[in-house]
Amino acid sequence: MGSFIVFIILAAIAIGAAIGMLISKSAVHSALFLVLNFGAIAIFYLVLNAPFIAMVQITVYAGAIMVLFLFVIMLLGAEQLRGALGVALGAEMWQRILAGLLTAGLLAAFLLALAQKGGAAVSSAGYIDTSPFALGLRLFAAYLFPFEVTGVLLLVAMIGVVIFSQKKKGDSNA
Repeated sequence: MGSFIVFIILAAIAIGAAIGMLISKSAVHSALFLVLNFGAIAIFYLVLNAPFIAMVQITVYAGAIMVLFLFVIMLLGAEQLRGALGVALGAEMWQRILAGLLTAGLLAAFLLALAQKGGAAVSSAGYIDTSPFALGLRLFAAYLFPFEVTGVLLLVAMIGVVIFSQKKKGDSNA
């Protein structure tokens, strides 16, 4: 029963953060709501007894990817979105209330998940090896080709960005 309550709390937080992200007037606030959503998903992974995936979720998505998003937002000067829905709802006050409620709910779900660690719900599930070594063996044995294709696509995208970002040599002399 406790895992169901944790699931309901986390689902409400994830959905609320996603809605806040979509209707936020500020791009920075949207990115921060996305961080909250990533945090809720990481706690979902903890509840599912996948601590390695949870930590990857926090470090890669909530950490590195969101720093990149915020850097691009600040670099492009897109701090303020001109969305009709965000302006109509009075985004300033409701965002503070929603952020406070969702943060309190996320903290409550995290503490409840920690309190249930070792309970009947965890012991009834079969043992799954979630170590990084076992995960790496599983991913690279069964999914080697998709990893190689992803690497090639990322390399091609990086080369494209370098090519498109350079000025043409003929334009600088003109």
